[in-house]
Amino acid sequence: MEYEKLIESQRTFFDSGQSKDPGYRVEQLKKVLRLLRENEDTLYRAIYKDFGKSAYETYLTEFALIYHDLKLYIRQTKRWSRRKRVRTNLANLPGSSYIYPEPLGLALIIGTWNYPYQLTLLPAVAALAAGNCVIVKPSEIAPESSAAIARLINSNFDPGYFHVAEGGRETSIALLEHRFDKIFFTGSSAVGRIIYEAAARHLTPVTLELGGKSPTIVLADADLKVAARRIVWAKFLNAGQTCVAPDFLLVERPAEQALLEAIGKEMERYKAEVDKEWGNYLRIVNTRHFERLRALIDRDKVCFGGQTDAAERIIRPTVLKNIGFDHPLMQEEIFGPLLPVLAFDDLDTVLDQLKKMPKPLSCYVYGRNHQRIEKILRSISFGSGAVNDSVMQFANSHLPFGGVGSSGMGKYHGYAGFATFSHFKSILRKPFRLEPLIKYPPYRKWKMKIMRLLLE
Repeated sequence: MEYEKLIESQRTFFDSGQSKDPGYRVEQLKKVLRLLRENEDTLYRAIYKDFGKSAYETYLTEFALIYHDLKLYIRQTKRWSRRKRVRTNLANLPGSSYIYPEPLGLALIIGTWNYPYQLTLLPAVAALAAGNCVIVKPSEIAPESSAAIARLINSNFDPGYFHVAEGGRETSIALLEHRFDKIFFTGSSAVGRIIYEAAARHLTPVTLELGGKSPTIVLADADLKVAARRIVWAKFLNAGQTCVAPDFLLVERPAEQALLEAIGKEMERYKAEVDKEWGNYLRIVNTRHFERLRALIDRDKVCFGGQTDAAERIIRPTVLKNIGFDHPLMQEEIFGPLLPVLAFDDLDTVLDQLKKMPKPLSCYVYGRNHQRIEKILRSISFGSGAVNDSVMQFANSHLPFGGVGSSGMGKYHGYAGFATFSHFKSILRKPFRLEPLIKYPPYRKWKMKIMRLLLE
């Protein structure tokens, strides 16, 4: 499809005002929900071809979150779209003040491959709830999932309202040549910079959901058995191909050995999954990523796992110990099933080291001492996180999700998603009566005294 004509048709559709009607938005959201439910099996088969991802894990990490936000938007869109009255300051009395939420216009959403449904459709349904027209560009790295989304959306929606544009890098480049009213990108920091530069040419606002090396800090007083279970699950979910996964583990030295033993016991669950003919454990997405990860496995540091199968693109869940901050595993986001463990003696020293690193997307802390936990949370800047759990903050739509610094900008999920794709227009309404003369010439000192009282 010629993108110029597609974007022109979306501009025409938006200017018609149809998508601004909250009732229309709710009906379209219901339609998306119905279509996803009716076509779940087809979507399960597509993602299995890309990753070997089971229906259970696909529902847990993809559909459950999309369904939750769809139902939330269906319930709340009309209320969130109403004008809201706010206080009027003394200088503007008599008068009234309002905030009008309105859609931005045309939204371009560029998705990523590791959660090809969730990370493409979650921002899309937020944009639709806010009243925008939407073009989605899924990642070509998960081709079956991309094609399934395109067939579902493009055969059921007017392209002037909601359309999926498939393709690789050339498609993104072609789309970014045009002016949009909002661009939402999920992916790497390197590509995020390119998106940001392209958007700047048109002064288009951008939300960037990027990544980074998300630390997990385990204090000596933590419940190590529970911590191990939650960390192992969060790290090896989706074969470690999760932007908010624990990237590396910092454990207070007195707890190191006990934590590693607890992790070893917990990893027996994953050994069983892998041994079932690789049946319920995800593949690495492609050969390039597989080889990159395999090269990072330092055989002298392997504590658990480390086995690989190039033909199947499988890397067993792997824990590596005695890692230092200068190790190759600590130089870039791992984005795979490798968990380096670093022991520390002094918390302040570790916090100083973390402050020198780029701001991560997430941070997780395990422990019981509230003062030390609070010190960690206040010392490190990161997008979102959890205490005594990992990854699960992503599942709470009441917590805005997003990065900070090199891990991203902007927020979404729940109301934050609606707000991300909205403009909040401020209006002051005044009557013709009771016009204060002190704001008009001639200016006098006594008028200035009154203005100070009114405005400050």
